[in-house]
This record gives sequence, C-alpha cells and structure tokens, in this order.
Amino acid sequence: MYGLTGKMIAQSGQRDTLIGYLLQAAKGMEVVEGCYLYVVSSADDDPNGIWITEVWRDKAAHDVSLQLEGAQELIAKARPIIAGFGERFESTPVGGKGLPEDAVQ
Repeated sequence: MYGLTGKMIAQSGQRDTLIGYLLQAAKGMEVVEGCYLYVVSSADDDPNGIWITEVWRDKAAHDVSLQLEGAQELIAKARPIIAGFGERFESTPVGGKGLPEDAVQ
C-alpha cells in the first residue's frame, strides 16, 4: 500500500473554495481503481491550511489518478487559488479501521 499525507495552502480567504474542489476530487475517487481513502481536512492552526490524507493500493494507482481527465480539470481550476504546499509525508499503511483487509499485507 501507499500512503500520502500532505498540506496544501490556499490563497488568503480561498480555503473553503479550495476545499470544495478537493471534495469534488474525493467524490471522483469512488470510481478510481486502487483508492482506499481520500480525506480532506481543514487545518485548525492555519486559516489557509488544508490536510489531505490518502491511502492507495500502490504508488502507481495514485500516479494514474492524477492523469485522469476529471482530475486534470480540477487541478486546473484549483491551481490559481493554491498559495503553496507544506509538509508531505509518504508512508506504507499496514492496516486499520476503514482499510480493506485484503489490501493489507
């Protein structure tokens, strides 16, 4: 499995709009092969910060998802209101509530 947690920073006053785009992306993940978890959270300590937590079958599935037409359209809409990116953590999930047991190694 492949885990990714990262912080996205919205332009001042644009966090809710950016969250809306990310939640549209989350709905699109329902049909993406290999996506087990895609969670969008507002950062409590940063009025412009957003955390995205993802779990995928593998990194290749994640990479393919970014090339899908719908994802590319959302990225194009979101790009102007993204001020930057913060921390990024890659990991190997080993199990837990919400993850399919047959996906855990």
